[in-house]
Formats: sequence, C-alpha cells, structure tokens
Amino acid sequence: MSAEAIAAISAIQEPSLSPSIAAGAGATPEADTFSSLVTGGIDKVNEQLMTGQVQLQQLAAGEPVNLHQVMIGLEESRMSFQLLMQVRNRLLEGYQEVMRMQL
Repeated sequence: MSAEAIAAISAIQEPSLSPSIAAGAGATPEADTFSSLVTGGIDKVNEQLMTGQVQLQQLAAGEPVNLHQVMIGLEESRMSFQLLMQVRNRLLEGYQEVMRMQL
C-alpha cells in the first residue's frame, strides 16, 4: 500500500471521527495524524535504505569508507525494513479482522 493510498484513506475516515479521537487524546491541533505518522515512518526507513545503498556503492567503488559503519548501517536498515513489514502485516490483519465483523 503506497503512502498516497494511506493518506487518502485517512482523509476519508478522519472527518467521521470525533475531534478528540482525530486529534488524539489531549493533543494539540498540530498533533500528527495516523497517516502522517505512517508516512513519516516509511520515509525514515526509505532514507535508511538509500543511505545504506550509497555507502555500499562507495565501498564497491573503492572509496575510503569505514567498513564497520557500512555494515552497521546496512543491518540497521534491514532491521528497520523488517519492522516496517511486521507493522504493515499487523495493520493488514487488523483491517481484515474488522472487515470480517458482522454488524
């Protein structure tokens, strides 16, 4: 599911929520919405993956880089991606469970 799709779904669903739920309990008007939190998380993971890719290309090109830092960065980006996929799977399972409920 793309970030644009998540934002579109949140934009459709948020007006039906009560103001306290939409803004978060006790939150300020500038509080992040669910879609902005998800989009921000995806952007951070993408940034880590791109940084790891650049470092790996520099290493392959023979440029002076710290091998330990490259390996640590690659492992961090791999773990971040795995976490993102687990969160996506849990959200999808929750959505499917809600869709199976009978009114």
